[in-house]
Amino acid sequence: MTTASSLRPSPAAGSLFRSFVLMFVGAVVLALSTFQSAFAADPNLVLDRIRKSGELRVPVMIGEEPGYIRDRNTGAWSGFYMDWANDIATLLNVKVVPVETTWGNLAADFQANKIDIAFGLNPNPKRGLVVDYLSVPLFTDAWAIVTKPGFAKKTWAELNDPSVRIVVQKGGTMQVVAEALTPKANIIVVEDRPLGIMELQANRADAMILAVFDAIDVSKAINGQIVLPSPMLLNPATIGMRREEGNEGYENWLTNWVNQQRALGLAQGKLRKAFEARGIDLSVLPAEFNF
Repeated sequence: MTTASSLRPSPAAGSLFRSFVLMFVGAVVLALSTFQSAFAADPNLVLDRIRKSGELRVPVMIGEEPGYIRDRNTGAWSGFYMDWANDIATLLNVKVVPVETTWGNLAADFQANKIDIAFGLNPNPKRGLVVDYLSVPLFTDAWAIVTKPGFAKKTWAELNDPSVRIVVQKGGTMQVVAEALTPKANIIVVEDRPLGIMELQANRADAMILAVFDAIDVSKAINGQIVLPSPMLLNPATIGMRREEGNEGYENWLTNWVNQQRALGLAQGKLRKAFEARGIDLSVLPAEFNF
């Protein structure tokens, strides 16, 4: 007669079965891990691609002096952003290829794989969907306004008034700032900085929101004044690159480059030199601001 106890597996058989199951699961995990590793992107893929191409494609913009300066006679580009681009290109043993664009088109340019790097970017969540930003700033900026002499409003709260006409560049972070802090103001959106300057000169705008280093240059052009509205908004300016597989090595290499630029004072020195070359004294910056 067969009993329940006779059908029960022996302890040895149960132990053998458990060992088999554990070995099977372990083999599956190992196989999956090996499969994933085989198809994981090389972290140096982007960096190697740039070096192999021999080119570093960099955005350039009309009317964005002294970051980007175009020689009207030769068409050659210079400026502190281009100096940094050339420094990086030299280290990678490639040449800089300028790609003319605007701040508002940068995200689309990265998506279309037209550019490899962009300087002076402010972390922007919308643009951040397609752009990877370095976690360290190349330099620190602050949001300012340029106005005609005599403009009395000094705070963001005072600027947030329907009677105030504020001009901003389309698609730039300055537009985000204006819509966030001065939604009640009359916000005038233009394509680029020269058009914004024209609005101020024609008295169609009272103020233009700009990063303070840009504001210095614009204020000189229109004989205007610079105001850092309170509370002061610091504005980290960093480097951006296209979000894609294999850019980890490129991002890490650029982070090391930025850390050296900051630690040795090279970035700050280049900014001072660029503005002094245009006859601009950075002592006009408020004492509480440090870049």
